[in-house]
Amino acid sequence: MTTSPATVPRPVTWGLLAAWAVHDLEELATMAPALRRIVARLRPRYPQLPDGVWERLEVSPAHVAVAIGLMGTVMTTAAVAGARSGGRSGFYQAVLAGFGWHAVGHVAQSIAVGGYASGVVTAPVVVAPFSVWAWRRLRAAGVPAELGRSSAWGMVLLPVTLGAAHFAAHRLTRRIGAAGGAFLRSR
Repeated sequence: MTTSPATVPRPVTWGLLAAWAVHDLEELATMAPALRRIVARLRPRYPQLPDGVWERLEVSPAHVAVAIGLMGTVMTTAAVAGARSGGRSGFYQAVLAGFGWHAVGHVAQSIAVGGYASGVVTAPVVVAPFSVWAWRRLRAAGVPAELGRSSAWGMVLLPVTLGAAHFAAHRLTRRIGAAGGAFLRSR
């Protein structure tokens, strides 16, 4: 027996966007300063790494905002796809899986750096619980939710998407910074 898309509560699909927004507000507020502290802590431990590596790890607040905005586009698209399909969208399910699994990365990063890493507060209290709840609701509604397949796609797409967002943010904020600097010098 199949169920209609209406049997999936809206919070299951739109909740992905809401949970992401809560999580990324933490990242927006903390990523740039947290990365500066992490680099300052790790640089003496790994003096063999060239300065360029450390410089790439530090990002500006503008970079963070642009990267989060780009990821917001992905998350909004996934939530819309989930809402339109009643949670059946493969894209929605892959993003939901990647979102849930990336909580592990935040906790691991915090352990690896021996302190706070941006996103570690909301990862275990918002990201992971929402993801588990959403998968359970999908199953309860009879939605064919392929967690294993979606997790595999999520694990592949997450680093690619995050990398692309940060690459684009780097390029955009570098250009804006250069253009802004040229404007200021011309005055």
